[in-house]
Amino acid sequence: MTTGPQTAPAATPRRIHADRTARTLAIEWTDDHQTVYDLTALRWLCPCAFCRGEAGLPGWLDSAPTLTTDQTRLDDLQLVGSYAVAPTWGDGHHTGFYTFDLLRHHCPCPACAARRQEVQS
Repeated sequence: MTTGPQTAPAATPRRIHADRTARTLAIEWTDDHQTVYDLTALRWLCPCAFCRGEAGLPGWLDSAPTLTTDQTRLDDLQLVGSYAVAPTWGDGHHTGFYTFDLLRHHCPCPACAARRQEVQS
């Protein structure tokens, strides 16, 4: 029997806090790692088919648009089961489910960025 997507222990959040004034989303992970995403950078990570493309076609974000303030303003954030969050952006966009694995993989902290660079080398 399958129970749905599973996240690795390192990709399990203990606490999620959206600070709209600071324009950040902070996640404290169960392994005590702390991640803070700038909302503009988070919007660029949107994994939905419209933003990323599908069926071999590029997505809207691939056209390198200039994001407006509304497109990077976080209006709401919902949990999706125990594996993702779904933000609603100020322009009404709400179809991107950001899995915890995706968010942890794209952690912008210097240590995680260096680790990703090592893997790519």
